[in-house]
Amino acid sequence: MSRRRARRGCSRGCAGAAALVCVAFALAGMWFQVQLRPVGAGHGRVVRVARGVELRALADRLRSYGLIRHAGVFYAYARLRGDGERIRAGRYRLSPSMSPGRILDKLVHGRQDLDGLVVIPEGFTVKRIAERLSAKRILAGPSAFMRMARSGASGVEAPFPLPAIGLEGYLFPSSYDFEPGATPEAVAQAMVNEFTAEFYEPYRDEIAGCAHSLHEIVTIASMIEREAEVERDRALIAGVIENRLRRGMRLQIDATVLYGMGYHKSRLLYRDLRTPSPYNTYLHAGLPPGPIANPGLASLLAALRPARHDYLFYVAAPDRSHVFTRTEAEHNRAVAELRRRRNAGSR
Repeated sequence: MSRRRARRGCSRGCAGAAALVCVAFALAGMWFQVQLRPVGAGHGRVVRVARGVELRALADRLRSYGLIRHAGVFYAYARLRGDGERIRAGRYRLSPSMSPGRILDKLVHGRQDLDGLVVIPEGFTVKRIAERLSAKRILAGPSAFMRMARSGASGVEAPFPLPAIGLEGYLFPSSYDFEPGATPEAVAQAMVNEFTAEFYEPYRDEIAGCAHSLHEIVTIASMIEREAEVERDRALIAGVIENRLRRGMRLQIDATVLYGMGYHKSRLLYRDLRTPSPYNTYLHAGLPPGPIANPGLASLLAALRPARHDYLFYVAAPDRSHVFTRTEAEHNRAVAELRRRRNAGSR
């Protein structure tokens, strides 16, 4: 074979190889582009991205959720765009109908979805919790949640016996992140789990050594939560409740009357104190049948650790604190003095 013919054969071989490489690159590019298409129709979901998350781990998670077609392609694409280190922590609602590019845009620019985030304050009743969850569109309406939470057969599980009268008192006040459209049972289970994690498990030995049952502790804590507005008053009010229980005195706590009435009033009248209800502690001695609200940790600990003193009465002052007294005569004088101050201040 001549050198000229050999060179022509080599050129044809190199050209063929180059063509194959070009075809391979073209096919790879097409495949890469296909992987950057949306997965398709489907339900969106909330994805929580932690601070400092590794891009590869995030890509794997998005793939497992069915939000992207290929984790490796998403990882490479984010690197090519220079977005690998720019993803922000937060809560995002992503959909399989979104392209990886749109998903990255959301993650990089911090376009978060706050639907489902809800704060349940201390002292909310089951009714008020249901109303807030409905207003946040977590629940379709309040009635189903209220029926479930007031039932002894709620289906909610706990490492302690839940009362037959329902979950009032055990729905722990906190910040929650629920999926919109969640079932009442799932929401209640999350809140009881929080009660377990924040109070029952950490203080389990102390609860077991208390003179009161867990249900009684939660009931006392709910009254403290509704009565105390100043932190230092919680343990003092708990001590008053203990002293009255020991003496067989009626607790005479206004908040129990309001709970039995089923609606709130800014000012109770004397006739309200005669409202027939098992929760009315003006009419019945001892504790009410169960909690009148869902207490926070501070009130639960106050019920578990009441202050030791000899006070039997207290009355609210204008600054929202309470004046504590030992005798009915002292209490009446304190009430008269506070009334005089209020009248003088209104002039």
